[in-house]
Amino acid sequence: MTTTTLAVLVPLLPFLGAAAGLLLGRTAPGFVRPLAVLPVLAATVLAAVTALRQDGGRAIEAATELTPTGSVPIGLALYVDGFAALVAVLVGVVAICVQIYSTAYLRDDPRYPSYAALVSLFTSAMLLVVYSGDLMVLLVGWEIMGICSYFLVGHYWETPEARAASLKAFLVTKLGDVPFLIGLFALAADTGTFRITGILDAVAAGTVDNPTLVALLLLAGVAGKSAQFPLHTWLPDAMAGPTPVSALIHAATMVAAGVYFTARLLPLFAASAAAMTVLAVMAAVTMTGSAIAALAQDDIKRVLAYSTIGQLGYMTGALAVGDRGAAVFHLLSHGAFKAVLFLAAGVVIHAAGTNSLAAMSRMSGLSRRVPDAYWTMTVALLALAAIPPFAGFFSKEAVLVAAEHTALGDSSAAPAAAGWAVLVAGLLTALLTAAYATRLWLLAFRGHGPEVPDHGRQPLAMTAVLWVLAIPSMGLGLTVSVLPGWFDGHALAPELTTAVLGTGVALVGGLVTYAAWRHAAAFAGRPPIGAVAAHPGAEPAVSEAEAIASHTPAYGSVSAAPDPADPSRLLLGPLHRHAAAGFHLDAVYSALFVRPVRAGARLVRFLDREVVDTYVSGSGTGVRWLGAAVRRAQTGNVQTYLAALLAGSVLLAVAAVVLSTTNAGS
Repeated sequence: MTTTTLAVLVPLLPFLGAAAGLLLGRTAPGFVRPLAVLPVLAATVLAAVTALRQDGGRAIEAATELTPTGSVPIGLALYVDGFAALVAVLVGVVAICVQIYSTAYLRDDPRYPSYAALVSLFTSAMLLVVYSGDLMVLLVGWEIMGICSYFLVGHYWETPEARAASLKAFLVTKLGDVPFLIGLFALAADTGTFRITGILDAVAAGTVDNPTLVALLLLAGVAGKSAQFPLHTWLPDAMAGPTPVSALIHAATMVAAGVYFTARLLPLFAASAAAMTVLAVMAAVTMTGSAIAALAQDDIKRVLAYSTIGQLGYMTGALAVGDRGAAVFHLLSHGAFKAVLFLAAGVVIHAAGTNSLAAMSRMSGLSRRVPDAYWTMTVALLALAAIPPFAGFFSKEAVLVAAEHTALGDSSAAPAAAGWAVLVAGLLTALLTAAYATRLWLLAFRGHGPEVPDHGRQPLAMTAVLWVLAIPSMGLGLTVSVLPGWFDGHALAPELTTAVLGTGVALVGGLVTYAAWRHAAAFAGRPPIGAVAAHPGAEPAVSEAEAIASHTPAYGSVSAAPDPADPSRLLLGPLHRHAAAGFHLDAVYSALFVRPVRAGARLVRFLDREVVDTYVSGSGTGVRWLGAAVRRAQTGNVQTYLAALLAGSVLLAVAAVVLSTTNAGS
């Protein structure tokens, strides 16, 4: 079988599995799990074979015209270079782990057939984006992911949180997709093609007339899809979906699509210094702001969500300094350890019965109840904090090295100011990342209080995949260092200065957080055993784990009083309240956009009901009254008709006399 055929089958198999799962979900439920797992597994194997055949060398290309358009042609084009081959393997590995994990996590969910089919369709759409060589075909996968995310985030649609989160995710990403679509058409108008290779050739030849405008329009879509400031607010709320969905969205699909798209068309963005500067500022604000917000979150999944936003900031920062190899490298390593973090968090939530870190900190023995999740999450948190020799250290180091080269003028791919912005923000974020990773580990696994209830050993399907994903979290960095051909032909090796700075600030962040935790615990004297007090007036919410245990879909963290030993309050001080609320960006957007739109909707409703409806109803009423008056005149009495005729004649005669007299006098 040719390599091209293998590559075509990679996105096709999950799509066929999704279609079959939807068709047979009700009539043959016994086939649902095999149809969820086997097509994605086969696609993953084929993606790995394709990557081995591509071997970081010449890109695999094939194309056929879909239909004549009369202007810019649209073709079903395939383009698999080293980046695409590696990203496709990541997508497949994470997707198959999520599907296997979900067979146990949602084993009693009545909507599992549709859920599994949507996950397969989600995977197929991302693989289409990765392998596509035509921007219109890429757009199809791009939009399908948006639709799938709407349904998957809103899986527990009985709860208002899930409904609101799914709608918010859909609307915010669509807000970015509108200028994105305009940018695609503007780019095609300038270059005369939607083919990625044709566009890159046009950029190299300098025939793109408006690179800045096109790049900024495309960045709006990237910001929405990859949750970059200011369109990042949908991602923390998307935690209302099932935990496996969170792992899939954060690790390998949806949010990675924007980064991958920018890496594909990086020469276009590099043609505009303004676009690169905007990208650098967006990355710097995103990574630092999200890291501060993560340090103040109580919900374990929201901590990881803000963490994803920050790590995506590293990727866009690498792109802003012109190094797509470093960006894709961090995308790969982040996909591995973030999938571990979310899937392990699902096990922890299931065991603790709550999403709340404050509640977990008042429990003891959680690490003994879920040893697989404890050890794999520890490895993944070390990778997240960029502690050597874990994968996160090598990939984050590659970003910092690229930023340093640009800042010092060793690279002309971007302005020096962009390099300094990414470098300074990257080091500050490394400090904060280690701080919130340490805080999460301490509050979740070093709690004091009653023993965590023993719910029995977690299913093998949920724990085995954690170790599968933990392996690349530990060894991916060393592997990539010997595969320079996959990353534009240059090695992504650490350098002494950035390695010392990056590791140093990470260690400082972890140690300071640990010291603050010890100090806060000693100062507070710890609450009595078993004291998990609710906020006054707060209603307890049902956690995702409780929902799964009781087979009642729901979402929310158990409302627990803040832990006095939480180091984030000591570290952030007065900033904690604002950081916990995401710096009130949702409130700002509500005041600037949501309320005016709702007010406009109310005005339109008022005009429709009180003006338009009144006019229409008034017209009918007037005609009805006129008809009633005419009907009263129709008495059937001949004398009445003659009297009316005579009276009318007299009136006409009088009017004629008056008018003639008036005319004669004038």
